[in-house]
Amino acid sequence: MKRHRRRPSPKPRTSPAALDRLHPHAAGIDCGSAEHFVAVPPDRDTTPVRSFATFTGDLHRLAEWLTACRVTHVAMEATGVYWIPVFEILDARGFQVILVNARHVKNLPGRKSDVVDCEWLRDLHILGLLRGSFRPADGIVALRGYLRHRATLIESAGALVQRMQKALIQMNVQLPLVVSDITGVTGLRILRDIVAGHRDPQALARHRDYRCRASEAEIVAALTGNYRPEHVFVLQQNLELFDTYQHHLTTCDAAIEAHLTRLAAASAAPASPLPAVRRRHKPPANEPRFDLRTPLHQITGIDLAQIDGIGPYNALRLLSEIGTDMTRWPTEKHFTSWLTLAPHNKVSGGAS
Repeated sequence: MKRHRRRPSPKPRTSPAALDRLHPHAAGIDCGSAEHFVAVPPDRDTTPVRSFATFTGDLHRLAEWLTACRVTHVAMEATGVYWIPVFEILDARGFQVILVNARHVKNLPGRKSDVVDCEWLRDLHILGLLRGSFRPADGIVALRGYLRHRATLIESAGALVQRMQKALIQMNVQLPLVVSDITGVTGLRILRDIVAGHRDPQALARHRDYRCRASEAEIVAALTGNYRPEHVFVLQQNLELFDTYQHHLTTCDAAIEAHLTRLAAASAAPASPLPAVRRRHKPPANEPRFDLRTPLHQITGIDLAQIDGIGPYNALRLLSEIGTDMTRWPTEKHFTSWLTLAPHNKVSGGAS
């Protein structure tokens, strides 16, 4: 009978401490609307937990105190928009700042009821148990601010168009049935004549564009309505507000173009020239009217508009949200998960 040799017992592996202090110089900040509570390591100050008002001068004093306490890393919760000023000031001072999701922090076990939020953030960050939310580079953050404001302007202008349509319907002026867009060239000319006091359908119909599918007789019939003064007044005020939003939209586009020019000037030259346009088409009415492809190509080094379904404006919006540093996501699976595009893997009854 063959005897098996007994293997020697494995030597115990030398393991590190259960919880290493990955960021021993970390602080935690609980952000609020009127004051911020800050906690530094207990051995750095006789009063390791302090409160600071949210005024700019107090935020700079907060940064100076953190510097005096030899803090290098800071963790704060994402509370509304109150965290933005202190984040920007600390980031400009050279601190390694992360923004954490409050829901993720509360889900971590072991929290005691008498622990202040800022102390809990500090303790977790010292141990390296916090993961920061994604925030692009400062230049991209500014671009994102411009584009999100632009989207708000478009949304507000769209609400005004709906109110103008409602006023027209109340007067039984069926302009939306014969004109595809009441804020197009033809539609705006007719609306401006109506609020200027013109009521003759024949005169209003002369603004008909040759590309309009409706005949002149159909437009005359659509513009024959009951022009009550209160509805015309509502139409006039909403039209004036619409014009104001269009003016602000033009100003916003100028600011976006100037910012893109600065970002492009600070970027390295692309390795390949800008390719030819794949297809030429008239951009939608709400898209910017300046050249987007050239600065985007300069910033990213590629032409994102070559991707099917992504035009220059959508490429710009995508860039403003994710930036150019794709190393933030280890793989494409991490990226699609961050985009909330990863499907749920639900299994019913244990079947695969």
